[in-house]
Amino acid sequence: MIDDDVALCELVTEYLTPLGFDVETVHRGDTAADRALEGKHSLVVLDVMLPGLNGLEVLRKIRGQSRIPVLMLTARGDEIDRIVGLEIGADDYLPKPFNPRELAARIRAILRRSTANQIADAGRDILVGDVEMETGTRVVRRAGETIELTVVEYDLLERLLRAAGRIVTREELTKEVLGRSSTPFDRSIDMHISNLRKKLGHRVGEADRIKTVRGVGYIYAQSARKHKK
Repeated sequence: MIDDDVALCELVTEYLTPLGFDVETVHRGDTAADRALEGKHSLVVLDVMLPGLNGLEVLRKIRGQSRIPVLMLTARGDEIDRIVGLEIGADDYLPKPFNPRELAARIRAILRRSTANQIADAGRDILVGDVEMETGTRVVRRAGETIELTVVEYDLLERLLRAAGRIVTREELTKEVLGRSSTPFDRSIDMHISNLRKKLGHRVGEADRIKTVRGVGYIYAQSARKHKK
C-alpha cells in the first residue's frame, strides 16, 4: 500500500491482516515504484497524492515495466484523477474516504481476475480476425505482434472476443470483469475500452473494432472466429 497517510495505512493493515493478507506500506512516491517492481507483491494499492512523486507518475513507472494489478485511491469527486489513472493502466479505483470492507472486496475481485485458473479453456486459444489470444499464457497478439495488456484489459478483451458480433452490456462487463455492480457515473469500463482501442487499433478493415452501442454497451467486430487447439 502506497499512501502518505500513516494512520490510514495502519488501519488498513489491521483490517486486512486477519483476512489473510500480508501488507507492506510505503509512504513516499519517489521510492514506491522501485519497491512495487521488485516482484514480491501480488497487488498495489496506490494513492494519487504522495510526496516526492505523485501517484500517477508512480503508476506510469510501474506500467512501463510491469502488469502487476494496481488499485488507485482517489479523492471523492475528483474524476480527472480517476480518468487519467485508468488511461495509464490502473485496474480499478476507489474514492476516499472508503470503507475497509469495500477495499477488501475490490482487492479480492482484482486478485481473482489476475490469478484466475483457465481450466475450462486450457489449450483453447481464441482467434478473431487479426487478434489471437492464448488463454493459457494470457498472451495477446495482433497481426502477429504481441500487445501488452493489463489484467483488466485482458479479461475485458476476452469477454468481447467470446461474444464477437453480439452486444455485451456495460452492466455485464462491469460485473464480470470488475467484479462489482455498475453505477450511473462509473466510467471505468469506458476507459478500459478506450485503452483497448488505442492498443489494438480503432478499426478492422471498414468496421469499428469495438463499437459503442449508445446507452447499452459494446460489440466487437464480427469476423471469422474460431478456437485454436
